[in-house]
Amino acid sequence: MKRYRHYKQDKAIILSCFGSVIEQDKYLELKTKVEESFPNCDVFLSFSSRMVLKDLHKRDMPYKNLPQILADVDMLGYKNIIVASINLFPTDEHQVLKDTVDGFNNFSLANIRYTNAILTKSKDTTLFLKELNENITQKDTANLYVIHGTPALELGGIESIRYSADLLEYLSDTNYTCSLEGAFPFYAVKNSLISKLKKDNIKNIQIVPMLLVSGNHYIKDMVEIKDDLGDDFNSSIVKSLSKGDRFNIIELDSTVKIILNNIKEEITKLG
Repeated sequence: MKRYRHYKQDKAIILSCFGSVIEQDKYLELKTKVEESFPNCDVFLSFSSRMVLKDLHKRDMPYKNLPQILADVDMLGYKNIIVASINLFPTDEHQVLKDTVDGFNNFSLANIRYTNAILTKSKDTTLFLKELNENITQKDTANLYVIHGTPALELGGIESIRYSADLLEYLSDTNYTCSLEGAFPFYAVKNSLISKLKKDNIKNIQIVPMLLVSGNHYIKDMVEIKDDLGDDFNSSIVKSLSKGDRFNIIELDSTVKIILNNIKEEITKLG
């Protein structure tokens, strides 16, 4: 086929991210780690948040969304393309990624594959959450894990969220969970949560944002939750496990390990 003669490049990896106005550098750091792990592949970034893209364009950083990057990479002639899902849970953002790749596979001559979201496999999720809990837990301090959540309760990814919440509460009697925008949101369960914390004789509690990057939700929502609990408890937000000012799941070694393994698995399937 004449069209296929234009596909002369070998492999490309696209990191499909939501994006962040505040913590954009975290995605650039991840891109560097992927490039170091797969030196024979060219690595690209895409962002799905229109607010983030508009802000980046204002700063002369012309990043694009996944359909635009896929079109560019296809035109550059890559025969094999891996779209890495840089989403914590396999919910609505991950579903859009899958639909986009499936659509491109209908007309592109490239072999395009996508990876799992980060917390998709039960073993990966279990080991990840167990290690996270061990690393952030402090003596005489309870943990409130705040999961972003998803507005749609029928999505398959809700099982990943539910398992994560259940496991975290199984790991310790002083672990508690809620969401920002999904099932069991903080604003709805706040009063009953405070009552339970008092019943359990909790004095100190730290907020653990289950967010890939600590952007606007960290500055606005996590601080607000900390302040709401501060009337009754000694509340704080978990400290960064690296050199950063804020806690970011994307920079944890265990997070990067899962992402790299997911990419490696799809490259292996390419043959």
